[in-house]
Amino acid sequence: MSRWSTALERAAIVVVSFVIAIGAIVLLSGYFTARDQAGVTGVLSGPGLIYRDLGDALLRPGQAHPAYDSNPPTSGPHVPTAIRSDDVVLDDNQILTALATGDVILMYGGATPPPGLVALARSTSGPFSRALTQTGQAVILARLPGINGIEALAWTRLLPITGLVSVTGRDDTLLKQFIESWLGSGAAGSENN
Repeated sequence: MSRWSTALERAAIVVVSFVIAIGAIVLLSGYFTARDQAGVTGVLSGPGLIYRDLGDALLRPGQAHPAYDSNPPTSGPHVPTAIRSDDVVLDDNQILTALATGDVILMYGGATPPPGLVALARSTSGPFSRALTQTGQAVILARLPGINGIEALAWTRLLPITGLVSVTGRDDTLLKQFIESWLGSGAAGSENN
């Protein structure tokens, strides 16, 4: 009997050890995953690259800005600054105010938007108006000298489309998906929402 007893005892130890090891792996995986604070995940979840949320703290004019993890920024502390018109160069405060509210910004590098971009923006949100920007329902066109193509921005999202010379076909579909996915999705709990 002692041989059977010893074999059963060893089997029980192996089973219990296995269960404890699996339980520890599951618990620790959940613990570390929940605390992952990576900058750019580089993963597409919905259209666009995902950047970590740097918050929506409101700064006073003249107060120092923190370092942002994207250029142009997709989230972070800023001085609330309204956008008065589109088709202009925007500063970081204007960009972050609009994104925190839920607006989407389509940035282009040339002196004028690529063919089809204005029509796309107007078909998804209507003509630019300050009222739309205040409700987070505007698609804003903005110049960003030095880029080659278009960069679509939403809160914590950036979709670069390099070399775009006109908005047609696949790029048109991708930009529409970006706008439809993120328009109205500003900073959670933001005073601007």
